[in-house]
Parts: sequence; structure tokens; C-alpha cells
Amino acid sequence: MSDPSKIVPQKEISTCFHCGEDCKDEILHFDGKEFCCTGCQLVYEVLNENDLCNYYDIAENPGLSQKDMSRRDNRFDYLDDSDVIKKLIDFQNGAEIHITFNIPLIHCASCIWLLENLHKLHEGVVSGRVDFIKKKVQVKFLQDKISLKDLVKLLSRIGYEPTINLADTDKKQVQSIDKKLITKLAVAGFCFGNMMLFSLPEYFSEAELLGQGFKKTFNYLNVLLALPVFFYSATDYYRSAWLSVRNKAVNMDVPIAIGIVTLFTYSLYDIFMLGNEGYMDTLGGLLFFLLIGKYYQQKTYDTLSFDRDYKSYFPIAVTRFIKDEEEVIPLMKLNVGDIILVRNAELIPSDSILLDGEAFIDYSFVTGEEVPVAKKKGELIYAGGRQKGKAITLAVQKSPSQGYLTDLWNNESFDKDKNHGLESLANKISGKFTFTVLMIALISLSYWIWAGNTSLGVLAFTSVLIITCPCALAMSTPFTLGNTLRVFGQGKLYLKNAHVIEKLAKIDTVVFDKTGTLTAPSEAKVEYFGEPLSAETKSLIKAMVNQSTHALSNRINTWLNEIKAIHLQEEVEEITGKGLRTFYKSQEIKLGSAEFVNADKRELPKGGNLVFLAIEGFILGYFFIQSGLRKGIDELVSTVQTEKEVHFLSGDQDHERANLRRIFGDNIQMSFNQGPADKLQYIRSLNAADKQTLMVGDGLNDAGALRESKVGIAVTDKVTNFSPASDAIMDAAMLHKLPKFLDFTKTSRSIIKASFGLSFSYNTIGVFFAVQGLVSPVFCAILMPISSISVVLFTTLTTNYIAHKRGLKDKIW
Repeated sequence: MSDPSKIVPQKEISTCFHCGEDCKDEILHFDGKEFCCTGCQLVYEVLNENDLCNYYDIAENPGLSQKDMSRRDNRFDYLDDSDVIKKLIDFQNGAEIHITFNIPLIHCASCIWLLENLHKLHEGVVSGRVDFIKKKVQVKFLQDKISLKDLVKLLSRIGYEPTINLADTDKKQVQSIDKKLITKLAVAGFCFGNMMLFSLPEYFSEAELLGQGFKKTFNYLNVLLALPVFFYSATDYYRSAWLSVRNKAVNMDVPIAIGIVTLFTYSLYDIFMLGNEGYMDTLGGLLFFLLIGKYYQQKTYDTLSFDRDYKSYFPIAVTRFIKDEEEVIPLMKLNVGDIILVRNAELIPSDSILLDGEAFIDYSFVTGEEVPVAKKKGELIYAGGRQKGKAITLAVQKSPSQGYLTDLWNNESFDKDKNHGLESLANKISGKFTFTVLMIALISLSYWIWAGNTSLGVLAFTSVLIITCPCALAMSTPFTLGNTLRVFGQGKLYLKNAHVIEKLAKIDTVVFDKTGTLTAPSEAKVEYFGEPLSAETKSLIKAMVNQSTHALSNRINTWLNEIKAIHLQEEVEEITGKGLRTFYKSQEIKLGSAEFVNADKRELPKGGNLVFLAIEGFILGYFFIQSGLRKGIDELVSTVQTEKEVHFLSGDQDHERANLRRIFGDNIQMSFNQGPADKLQYIRSLNAADKQTLMVGDGLNDAGALRESKVGIAVTDKVTNFSPASDAIMDAAMLHKLPKFLDFTKTSRSIIKASFGLSFSYNTIGVFFAVQGLVSPVFCAILMPISSISVVLFTTLTTNYIAHKRGLKDKIW
């Protein structure tokens, strides 16, 4: 290990060998390489000692900065709890344990290589397997050689600390793709392939060369292969059709079920009574392609989690005091009356009373208020806030399951079915289509029976049902919507399912959350008014705000981006709710609120936050800070407003109302000081007025509103991070494309209607010949897959082409 004293003053900008960040404050030299902090150096030493430095050869500067990594020895003690272990692990036997960790820091090929070589770091690790897309790693380890706590410590030590929250202990992960669907698809595919093989002689009119015995044998084998297709692979369609008919409705699965039953029944009659070959191969192909369409639709959104509750937000452990000694316990074992310790940047796990310390609570994710709130001893602090500053001691008043944060999920909006009575376009058409087809088939049968040709009547009846079997009609909808889901996914708008597309097409009212959705901290507008700031003063301010995590300090820090901070001999003191204070050249420097520096509030600008600068009691000037709008937001709102009603909701004070009016105009309805319950009620009132609402929000305070709206889109800077329960997740960088996405949903409906027209044209031609008995079921069976393939190609090409032309897709393919 290196000598920590080998820290030399920085003379020129160097980059860290491990993470690639600039070594701004210090440079640590070890093994001929430079590091920005002891954490990065420690990771290198661990890898070097275990001959794993190939990690650095795969990618340049592959590591993540370790400057902010916490090193408390007891923070993983909760992983010794047997109840927690049982709920976290995937599998356990006498010797081996399997567990899956969520590791957001996975970002390159080197990360994958290192995590899949964990067995070289510890003999107790059997293997590691990385899922790069989901940022997860499955680790298998020997429980007698390494404990779960030691494994997590090992991952933390090399810079890949897992993210473990309370939701991980529930293990209520929904299987995105139904395994039964895959099994049914496999059965249909196997049977269809073999039936095609047995039918080859018939296709080439060579069946007579095999002899009558072989011909019948192949027909009987096709019947045997058709049994599992008919009685197993098609069961979902029977069930759906039966439920639809029982509820006095007709959905898309009713004509499909009729077609399947008719095809199977007539094939049995054709084989056993007439001695012909039947159409069992057509039956297998029909089910195989239908199930492929269903699987394709589900596969497009199987990697995202949309239904999230408060447990995804809570930590899994908390620090509790037992006889003045710290003990890390699972959150599930926290009781009312317990005394807990909450450190800087940690979450308040339950509603609690402040006993000791200065609380400076950031409620931005819960209420939307950007500026942290100061709390005094004896005041109640609600769950969901995050402490900013020194550690505080709290007395638990409510259990985590009964606190303010969890009340958001006790609302009925989270329990009801969000189907809002919207009926699928395909189901609307299929109802009339089914009755029309049955009527035509029955008329054909009756006519030929009346004409004295019952055999031809049965043939015409069957041909009509086979040729009008809505295979193309059924596949056009999932393939169009599936392609739309994929286009949206490439544009970083991830929809929960295809039904959301139909809902988006009917939206007439859009409600935006302001804080975090329309605004972004990186875009904040900072202006300085007062005495001109010298280069030294700017460097002094830079050094002060560098020591603070306050939102306003961060914005001033960004404003002084190019300024280099000076070295302060005195410590920077952060006074909760007031500001920063330090001493420089024997002078007192203050940076903070008007009350903190005794500034006169009269004749000051409105519409933003004010931060004053004072030296030895003399007010030099102040910073005027306004929330910065994301790029393109003004154009986004203007475009949406041309066709839809627009509302703004915010948990902030209304000091920026005038500025927002100036940017967006007077036609937008704005509501400030909106808590989570207020936002939910606001959406509910719009729905009561028959509005088709779209809620666009980002934080936990928007969770109720997102669920109550017809469609809820959660905006996030990283789609893998936490976002509230929603119908869609959208990358914040793509928010400016929202009008294009909304417009494209209407295009998808038009493509579906056009594909229906194409399908009906095939059916019309086929029916014309079928009712006259001019075509056999064989011809109808050949035309059916041709029409299906052409409809699928039409929907796929048209969807991709239009998406490309509108800038939602880089390439057509």
C-alpha cells in the first residue's frame, strides 16, 4: 500500500488513471500512475494485487470516481440479518447462494469484464454474470467462504456498490413475458413445421406416387400433430372469445376462434369422411403466426418497470441508537419510538421528531419545492425528505408503512383499473366483421342447399370462413402498435403497453409539472447585481459554494464554472436555512439570505431566489437565480397549445409566475404550492369535466397525478433510475419531441385502418369466389397467409418510413 503522505501540490491539470477525472485539488502518485483520490487509488491497488489490471486495457479510464464513496464500516450490518438475506437472494442450497444486484455504475465493457471475473478477487465467489441493459449482475457464491455482507463490501471496495432498497426484499417481480405463451408458441411452431413436411407430396401433386396407404398415414399424422395446436396453443383465443360472448360483446378473438374451430372441424371431415388431405398444416401456420404477433408485442417493453411504489424509493436499512451505540438494522424492523441517526444526503425513512442537530430537509422529490426547508428541534419531519448537512437525531413517530410518503399509495387511484372504458379499435371493427362474415357464410350455405347441392354448400360455407379468418386483421394491430412501441423506444419514450398508444391519440389536455420536468438545474439563470466582482472575489465565492450541497449554491457554482477556487485557510460554516460563512484575510465573508446578511428587502426583483454577498457587514451585491427551463420547452408548450389545453402544476412558491407568463403567455393555467394530494385532486377534477388528460411529471409528488390521469408520463434524466408509477417513462432529453410522439399516435391509428382496408380487400375478393363455389378451401388457405404477410409488410414499412420522415427514427430499418 502507498504512503498517504505522497500528496503533492497540483501544478498542472492531470487526469486520474482510474476514472479519468481531473485531479483538481490533489494528485496521488502510486505505481507510476496518478489518481485523484484515495478511493480510486484503492480500487487500482485491489485490481493490481489480483492481476486484474486488464480492466484498464479494455476501455480508457473505465472506472467511476470514488471521491464520494462512503466508508462507514457498519453500513452493511443489516445484511447479517437472516430475514433480509432470505428476501434478497434468488436461490440457496446447502453450499451455494445466487443473488442479483442492481449496479447503476455499470457503464462499459471493462465493468462487465471485471464483474464477471469476481471469482479472481475472492475464492468464495463462483461466478458473476452481467445484464448490461438492466444494469444488473447475478453472483453465485459459496456461503461457507464469503457472507453476503462481505460480498457487498467487496463490490463496494472495487467501486461497484449495489443499490439495495426496500422493494428488493419483496421479490414481487412481474414476469414480463408469459412463459405459457412461449411454450404455446414452441408447440405451434414444432407441429406446424412437421405438418408442412408431411404435406410436401400434396404441395407438389406427387402424393399418388406414395400409394394410398402412405397418403393416409401422412394425413393421420397431421391430425395427431394438430391436436396439441388445437387443444393447447389456441386455448387463449377460446377463453377470450368465450368471455367476450358471455359479456354480450364481440372482440377480435371471436372470429379467430370461429375460424380455428371451423378449419379443424372441416379438416377432420375432409380427412376421415371424404378421404382428402385436409387443412391441418394451415391450422398450424395460423396459430404459429398469431402467437408470434402476440409475443412480438410483449417483447417490446419487457425491460422497464412501470409499476413502482414507495418501497422502490426507501432504503433497506437505517442507523438506530441502542444505549448510545449505533446499530444498523433493516427498515422493516424499525418501530415507533426508536431513536435513529440520519446523515447528510440520507433519506428520512418515517415521520419523525427532530431531537438533535440542525435539519435542512430537501423535499424536492416529494413536494417539488426546490429550496431545502430548515427544521428546528421538536418539529415534525415527514418521510421522504433528504437531510442536507450534518447528521441529525430523530425519534420515530410512525412506522414507514404509515408515514406521509406511503399515503401517496393509499389513494384509490393506485388500486383501480386504469382502463377508462377505452375500447380497442380492432375490437370495434371485429364485432361488425364477425357478424357480416357469419351472415355471408350462412347465406351461401342456405343458397346451395336450396339449389340441391349440399356438398358445395358446405364447401362454400367453410371456404368463406377460412378465407375471411381475420389473421391479417388480427396481425395488423399488434404489428403496427408493436412497431410504434419500438419507434418510441428508440426515441427514448418507453410505453407500458400498446393500449397507451390508443389513449395518447385521444388526449386533449396536457398537464405539466414545472419543477424537474419543465425546469432543469443545469439550465438555471443566474444574474449578479451590485459592485463588480474581482477575480479574487469570484475565486473566494467559488471556494465557499464548493463546500455546500444546497441547490442555490450548486447553481452559483455552475455559474462560476471557469473560475478556479482559492485555497481557504478557514473552514466554511454552513448555517442551516441561512447561508455560508467563512473568514478570508481576517475578514468575515457571508453568502446567503437577506436576513443572514441584514440586507434591505425593499426594491428587490421578484420572480426568483436571492443570495446576498457581504464582506465585514457591507453588502457587495446579490445573485438573482431563476429556475432554468429545459432547452426547447417554450417551443414544446407552444406546439402542444395549438391543439390541446395546457396546465402547469408546481410545488414551488409562485415567485416565478410573472416570468412564466412572459415566456408562455396568458392562456396557460398555472397552479403553485401544489402538494401531492393537490395535484391528484387537480387531475381528478379535469377528468370529471370529461377531459382526456395527459400528466407529465418527474417526482414522487407527481405519483398520484400520474396514476389518476388517462395517461401518465414520468420524465427522468436516466430511465434506469427511480421514477414513479406511470404509463410511460421518457428520457428528459427527448421531452421536446413530445408533440411529434403525440401526433404519431394518430398516424398509427390511420395505418391500422389502412391495413384493415387492405385485409378487407383480400377478403372481399376471396368471398366473391367462395360463395359461388369457384374456389376450394385449399386456395383460400393459400390466400390467407399471403394476405397476412402483405399486411405485416405494409404496416412495418409504412410505420418505419413515416417515423423516419418525422425525425423519430434515424433509419427506416
